[in-house]
Amino acid sequence: MNVHILGICGTFMGSLAVLAKQLGYRVSGSDANVYPPMSTQLEEQGIQLMEGFKAEHLQPQPDLVIIGNALSRGNSAVEYVLREGISYTSGPQWLAQFVLHDKWVLGVAGTHGKTSTSSMLAWILEYAGLKPGYLIGGVCNNFASSATLGDSTFFVVEADEYDSAFFDKRSKFVHYAPRTAILNNLEFDHADIFENLEAIKKQFHHLVRTVPNNGLIISPHGEASLEMVLGMGCWTPRQQFGISIPEEICRKLAANGGVFWNALTLDAQGGKFELVKYGHGSTGEVIKCATIDWEFSGLHNVNNAMAAVAAAHHIGVDVATACEALMEFKGVKRRLELRGEVEGIKVYDDFAHHPTAIESTLKGMAAKLEAEYHGARLIAVIEPRSNTMKLGIHQKDLVLAVQAADMVVWQKPEQSGLDINSLVADSEVPAYAFTEVDQIVYFLKENSQVGDHIVVMSNGGFGGIHEKLLIALGKTPHSMRGKS
Repeated sequence: MNVHILGICGTFMGSLAVLAKQLGYRVSGSDANVYPPMSTQLEEQGIQLMEGFKAEHLQPQPDLVIIGNALSRGNSAVEYVLREGISYTSGPQWLAQFVLHDKWVLGVAGTHGKTSTSSMLAWILEYAGLKPGYLIGGVCNNFASSATLGDSTFFVVEADEYDSAFFDKRSKFVHYAPRTAILNNLEFDHADIFENLEAIKKQFHHLVRTVPNNGLIISPHGEASLEMVLGMGCWTPRQQFGISIPEEICRKLAANGGVFWNALTLDAQGGKFELVKYGHGSTGEVIKCATIDWEFSGLHNVNNAMAAVAAAHHIGVDVATACEALMEFKGVKRRLELRGEVEGIKVYDDFAHHPTAIESTLKGMAAKLEAEYHGARLIAVIEPRSNTMKLGIHQKDLVLAVQAADMVVWQKPEQSGLDINSLVADSEVPAYAFTEVDQIVYFLKENSQVGDHIVVMSNGGFGGIHEKLLIALGKTPHSMRGKS
């Protein structure tokens, strides 16, 4: 079968291309921008890439065209497909039909933490020798690629709530029919797609409807929006997790055959915690599972880890083995990834697209710096790039999200409903805003000092700011640096 993918350089569509190639198909694809690292990964797989969306890319006609959700009517390639009657489908529909149809699917959904939790879960299964398939919306440092068919019945998929295609406005995850479903959290996001939070809740309810009664739904305790979704109807056993929940509450929630996972944090930044399982009995039997001492910070990562352990345990992975795997987890690129250190200043890259994610990351990092670096300065550099942030919907939340930093630098987006000047004026920490990336780089070059930790937060490339900043810092004489 010859398959052509429109929008192939996106993380999801590129991963589909890898899976199609592993299935033995002849795969080609086109995109508006063909560039590394995705282009390199695909070319190494022997996949033909074409720049732009042109009708001639579809000649001779492929057997099937997979159309990415970034494409719409009016696109020349889309119009050609429709006009010529070429068979087409959406990415999630293809995945469900050709890959997931005979698998035990472990789906990871939520506004935040999907990529990290999916990566943790896939790695736990790999560490346990289960040889899972997976499709992850990022690059896990424990794996060579973001997707593989695997060699078992188990498949881990990052279950995204984005719409499927211009002709299918359902969320992607509705196609996946997971048997084990993690619902990490639920907040308003993707304002370009969803009118309000209620619209997203409806899609999550559709997901819940697809989980069989011999499956499992794993969700955090006390997440109001998810409780409302599950209150709309739930036909599947459920397990919950939480951080430092009082024992009497844990026992109550685990009673009558249920299970509750509790993390007792042993340090402020979440770098060490004890995992406790309550369940199997009317009184909620207590099993102290393991102590996890790892390199990551932030309570959001503790939650991600618990969800991954619970999902792996559902398919038979021993909890001790899962915890051992987590202590060998190497993280995900662009999730607080250290990009370099120059003159005693560390520069990190973090994929941030929502105030909650920004806040949890900065709080975790601040706690780690306080404990390990004796209060070294934390500088947040933020590009409000997501459609939701640029609409100004999270204006007040963004002010609160950055309070754990010692300094915050904003890039002013063009044609934005976000009032950057108000963000700066209302900030409780020193805040600055610039239009151009080069202005930000110059400001940081002049105002950073030895021992600083600079976290660059964006869900895009941010104009190559990481490399530019590291180069600029290297050109500044050490004698001109302040002392931390």
